[in-house]
Amino acid sequence: MTPALLWWMMPAACWEKRCTVRRKSMYTGGIIPVVAQQLHRENIERVITEALGVSGVSVPELAAIATTVKPGLALSLEVGLQYSLNLVNKYQKPFIPIHHMEAHALTVRLTHHVEFPFLVLLLSGGHCILAVAQGVSDFLLLGQSIDIAPGDMLDKVARRLSLRKHPECHGMAGGKAIEHLAQTGNQQQHKFRPPLQHYRNCDFSFSGLQSLVNKAIIQKEKEEGIQEGEILSCVKDIAAAVQHAVAVHIIQRTYRAMLFCIKNSILSSNNATLVVSGGVASNQYIRKGLQTLADTNDFAFLCPPPRLCTDNGVMIAWNGIERLRAGLGVLHCTDGIRYEPKAPLGIDISKRVEEDSIKVPKLKKKIGWLAS
Repeated sequence: MTPALLWWMMPAACWEKRCTVRRKSMYTGGIIPVVAQQLHRENIERVITEALGVSGVSVPELAAIATTVKPGLALSLEVGLQYSLNLVNKYQKPFIPIHHMEAHALTVRLTHHVEFPFLVLLLSGGHCILAVAQGVSDFLLLGQSIDIAPGDMLDKVARRLSLRKHPECHGMAGGKAIEHLAQTGNQQQHKFRPPLQHYRNCDFSFSGLQSLVNKAIIQKEKEEGIQEGEILSCVKDIAAAVQHAVAVHIIQRTYRAMLFCIKNSILSSNNATLVVSGGVASNQYIRKGLQTLADTNDFAFLCPPPRLCTDNGVMIAWNGIERLRAGLGVLHCTDGIRYEPKAPLGIDISKRVEEDSIKVPKLKKKIGWLAS
C-alpha cells in the first residue's frame, strides 16, 4: 500500500464509532438512538484529531474521504456524514460514500489474497446476509434475515438470562457471554429446533428461536423457584443449546448457498471460497462449524481477524481504497448525498434460490459434532 493511501486510511478509521456506542449501551437494554447520536457528536472531533496526529499528516494531504452512509442508525449516520461533508467542502477532497455491509464483505481482501467472485456470509448484531461478491460494488444477494440478526438475538437471550450478573461474565457483551458459558455447558440438555426447516431458501430467522428460548427460560425459572433476573443453575446448558441452534441454522443456509452457487456456475467448484465476516463471525463455535462445512465441500475458508470482524473504521477505509483504485463511486460533487438507514446489498436473486428448492443433506452426515 502506498503512503498516500495510508494517509487517507488512518483518518477514515474515525468515521465508524458504532462499537464504542454498543459497549457504552450494553447495560441499557440495547442501543438508544439519541444517546448514540450524542456520543458520536461528543467524540468525533477528538477521534479525528487523534487519528490525524497518529498518522502524522494533515487533512490537506488526504487522497479522499470515505464515510458510511448506509445502512445504520439514522441519527448516527447523520453525525458522521455531516462532519465528513464539512471536511470535503472545506478542503475540496473527493468523497466516497460507503455501504456498511459492502465494507464488511470486502475487509478480507485487506488481510488475504482473494479474487472475485466469492461467497460471503455477513453475521452481526444488525445483519445476517448471504451474498456473492462479484466485484468491488457488484453483489448478488442470496438470502438475509427476515426478522432480527443473530447477534441481536444472542444479546437479547443474554439479557433475559441476566448474564451480566454471572461471575464469569463481568464486562462481557451478551453474545460473548453466551459463547463463554457454552464452552462448559451441555447442549443436549435442551433442544431448540433450528428455524425455517421447511423453506428451501437462504433466508434466516431468529425471532422465533428467541421465543422458544424465552419459553424454556420461563419454565426453568418456575421449576427452580426463582424470579426473572436471578441466575438459573442450568444457565450454561441453555447457553450451549442456544449457540448450537444458531450455528446449525446458519450452517444449513450457508450449505444451500454453496450448492446453489456451484449448481448455477456462479462459483467454480475448483476454486470456490467462503468468506465470513461481521461481529458474530468471531464466535469460535460458529466459525468452527463453518470451517468444517467449507472443508467438506472443497471451499477455501477465510475470515478477517477478530478485530476487523466487528464494526471498525479500517473496513470503511479499505472499502474506500478499493473504490478509489477501481474508480467506482468517487464523487467530486456531494450535492444530494443523503444517509440511508435501510439499504439492500446488490441485486436480489433470493427468489431464484427458492425456485431451485435445493435439499440440503443432513449435517449429521457431513459435520458430526453439529448433528441436529
